[in-house]
Amino acid sequence: MKRWIILFLFLWLGFGNLIGQISYQQITLGNPVEVGASRIDSYITSLKDKHIAIVGNQTSVVGKTHLVDTLISLGVKIDKLFCPEHGFRGEAEAGAEISSSVDKKTGVPIVSLYGENKKPTCEQIEGLELIIFDLQDVGVRFYTYISTLHYIMEACAENNISVMVLDRPNPNGFFIDGPVLKPDCKSFVGMHPVPIAYGMTIGEYARMINGEKWLNNEVQCNLTVVSLANYTHETRYVLPVAPSPNLQTIQAIYLYPSLCLFEGTPFSVGRGTDKPFEMVGHPENPLGDYLFTPKAMPGKSDNPICQNKECRGFLLSDFSSDFLKKNNSIHIFWLIDLYKQFPNKELFFTPFFDKLTGDKLLKEMIIEGKSEEEIRESWQPELDSFKKVRLKYLLYPEN
Repeated sequence: MKRWIILFLFLWLGFGNLIGQISYQQITLGNPVEVGASRIDSYITSLKDKHIAIVGNQTSVVGKTHLVDTLISLGVKIDKLFCPEHGFRGEAEAGAEISSSVDKKTGVPIVSLYGENKKPTCEQIEGLELIIFDLQDVGVRFYTYISTLHYIMEACAENNISVMVLDRPNPNGFFIDGPVLKPDCKSFVGMHPVPIAYGMTIGEYARMINGEKWLNNEVQCNLTVVSLANYTHETRYVLPVAPSPNLQTIQAIYLYPSLCLFEGTPFSVGRGTDKPFEMVGHPENPLGDYLFTPKAMPGKSDNPICQNKECRGFLLSDFSSDFLKKNNSIHIFWLIDLYKQFPNKELFFTPFFDKLTGDKLLKEMIIEGKSEEEIRESWQPELDSFKKVRLKYLLYPEN
């Protein structure tokens, strides 16, 4: 309960009010971060006279213009578009089936890489020479864009197609934490032996997939990463475009590595409200004084957990701004305390929880009543090993 008291003090003092009013915009000191897509002079010549596809969505922008429109205006021919979870324009909620279609503005065919078609088929990439990957990641293992990256790289390696990753900053790139994924927990929300927060940009992560030979049959693709300018792993970067429908603020992005674990429980994290991933609660939860009722919101949360039921819990927006952005760790004390107080403990964890955590030991230790310190200590040996592997693939200084 001591930690909840600390949380209440942060919320009461309201240190994060100013930050909480800031919408998605880039905040940097000195020279602004320049994303890979914007560094056109460094890659445009390698696109000439090639058959090209782009893996992108609403975050794939050069300034305020979509990458597809930018390249077409420069005379680059785009044969095909691939879109991940949430769709090409980012309009679909998590887990929603994405259908293939045509981009209305350009007439370029769109192929969905979500649902059953997570890896492009040979027919879908036939005739291509290069696939450009430009998606804004948030640096968390269960955020599925890195799984999409894996399958793109694998399909290209198997079909002699080059991959170019246009790098973008990791808004959670300043810390590494959480259990490392075990093979028996592998799924689309966790494919590689990395911790929940891995502290790498998506370009660095692509280098690690290739270098560690994590693709099927240990194949490696012909990979180019167009790097960022003016970026370090200590850079606090606020995204100019929301990466998905339910991550609409920087507060939600800082909370996401911790709160998404509740998606493997009966608790709501605010899907179906105006602040998804900024709160946690449940109708039977006795803790907290914040009340909210999830509602169906087309395009964001069609059928949210606890729909139309009043939930009791905590609004964590200010805690995120005041504390999480400065404290480099995932916060599992919410899980521990809420589990202790939940009346139906046998219903607290769903099978999805192990896929999110990547390690069944976390659930077991919470059930056994282990402290946060004991749980964290169990992670440390594998975290130390991962950090050594990670160093081989970094493109930017740690400061």
